[in-house]
This record gives sequence, structure tokens and C-alpha cells, in this order.
Amino acid sequence: MKTIITTIIAAAVLTTGSVNFSTAAVKTTMATQTTLANIGSISKIEVRGNVEVNIANGAKDEVTVNNNYYAESALVQDQDGILRIANYKAEKLIVYVTVNDLRAIAAYDNAVVKTDGIFSAISLDVNLYNNAYAGLKLDNYAANITVNDQAKADLTGSVTEYDLTYSSASTVNRAELVAMNVNETKIAPKAVAKHKRHQVEEVAGM
Repeated sequence: MKTIITTIIAAAVLTTGSVNFSTAAVKTTMATQTTLANIGSISKIEVRGNVEVNIANGAKDEVTVNNNYYAESALVQDQDGILRIANYKAEKLIVYVTVNDLRAIAAYDNAVVKTDGIFSAISLDVNLYNNAYAGLKLDNYAANITVNDQAKADLTGSVTEYDLTYSSASTVNRAELVAMNVNETKIAPKAVAKHKRHQVEEVAGM
């Protein structure tokens, strides 16, 4: 099942303070807040661009967008258990997500992902790319965190099985994370590109 939500909120609508859309695609409860209906079970969240996502545990999966302009360029898509959020406007898109059984998070570009309070899960996979940031307070049995490129992660809380993979250019603050079994791996810089560049320089010098 595929649900794509795109909403245009006109200036005239913003002055009314409350609008209900009969299509059941969205429900606007405030001038700057849109709650998306027909959201299925969310097992993974993918975030791209200038977006901040706040994640919390809840009995029902729910997505609320806290900007009145988001439909101009932002995408919120729920498909096969994956919630995809993207925004490339200069103004940050802020999204609140309540989940019952989230298992994976992937953040790209300069996206920000935060937990609202302590986030509990049996197992959670987190992948950060580019300049993405994650601020996570966890109460998990297992957490697999991969921090690529120049991404950054602040990790707190407690985890039984903790696995971290990080690049040399990334930043990971885990001083306040309590973990029973720890496995940390630093990603070696890619030597392939450097080797090819050296070959090109040799050919050019011939």
C-alpha cells in the first residue's frame, strides 16, 4: 500500500486555524501543524535534506508535520513499512513520529533525528550519512549504529548489545551510554580513489 501526502495550505486557510480534509489524507489541527492519516505500521524511517525528526514510542504509529509550508516542496511517503521524509527548502521541516515497532533509521544530507525522551526497542539499526545528526537516548537490547562520512551521533541511555561502526571523519559522543557488550569498528579511509589518482598522476608525468 502506498500513501503519498502532498498538501497545499493557502493563506486563506491559515487564518481559519483548523481545517479537516475530507479525503482523509491529512488533518490540519492547527495553522502550523498537520497530522497525517492512513499511516501504516512504520518499521523504518528514511530522512533526507533539511529535516528534523523527533521520534517517540507509542501504541499507534502517527506522523505530525509542524510547518504550514511543507507541501510546497517536502515529501512525506509511507510505503511498505518505510516512512520517507525529504525537504530541500532553506527552512527546516520539523516532523514528530510516534512508532510502535521501529527497527531502522537512515538519515542523509544534513537531516537531524532525535528521540523524544527515552526510546525503547528490542533492536534498532541506525545509519547516518553525509552531515546527518542523531541524538538518541536509548533503552534497547540491541543497537547497531553506523556513522559514515562527516555525520555525528550523541548516544545516551543503556544497551545490552552495542555495535558501532564509524568513519574517521565522523563524531560519536557515547560517554553517557551504558553498554554491556561493546563492539566498535573504525572504517578505514578508502584507498582505492587515492590509488587511482596516483596512477593518473604517473601517466600525466610520462
